[in-house]
Amino acid sequence: MALVPCASIAVITAETRDRVTKVVGLQAGVPIRIEATVADVTITGSNRPDVLVDIVRHAPAADDLAKYPVRIEQTPDMVHIAAVQVADARDANLRSEIAIAAPSTANFQAIRVFEGRVRLTNLRTACDVDLRRGAVEASALAGRIRLESGIGSIDVKDSELTPGGMMRLRVFNGPLRVRFPRMPASARILAVTLRGTITSDIPLAKKDQFGPRFGEATIGSGDPVMSMDVVNGDIAIRVDSRPARQ
Repeated sequence: MALVPCASIAVITAETRDRVTKVVGLQAGVPIRIEATVADVTITGSNRPDVLVDIVRHAPAADDLAKYPVRIEQTPDMVHIAAVQVADARDANLRSEIAIAAPSTANFQAIRVFEGRVRLTNLRTACDVDLRRGAVEASALAGRIRLESGIGSIDVKDSELTPGGMMRLRVFNGPLRVRFPRMPASARILAVTLRGTITSDIPLAKKDQFGPRFGEATIGSGDPVMSMDVVNGDIAIRVDSRPARQ
């Protein structure tokens, strides 16, 4: 009996998408809050005076878009941006791409995402990120910085430790990496990992023989504080430009 060759069949899944774009005025000092269930969030700071919000939603069918409505709300006390699935659902097929252009001095009081990726660039006052699953990538940050990833990673590049600010970084499961363009002039650095290693271009007093690995250093006056906490993963601190040894 002759064999009939089988042709490969490509299955293409239809997808529905929609887009919401809005420009929101921002008064000095008014905080911004962002909430999303499954999303890639990109926030870029610049010298613009307002906030440009661009949200693209992807779903298997048009009816599914109602399961995670877009909210862009402005009150005298807050700007609130959200694409949250109703009834606390966490369907990975209902995802968003959220791009925000804002003043670099804006206060991002809370950025809360269950799963996805968060990218931050040129935010100079405050940002507070809690991402349960996924990677946080940040560059050119300053001021009060709090970044947390549950299962994922944190990468901070070309950022500054500024007087009166702080940098608090935490990962439950995954690596934590910080790269400074130059040695901080003043800082108190605390790093601890329960199951991992600590490597640093900044000299640290270390405890790494038994149990949790711990490293610390005080530079200048010891302000501000950078704390790095990892449960399961490695910590790396790099400095691009280091003073020459005498």
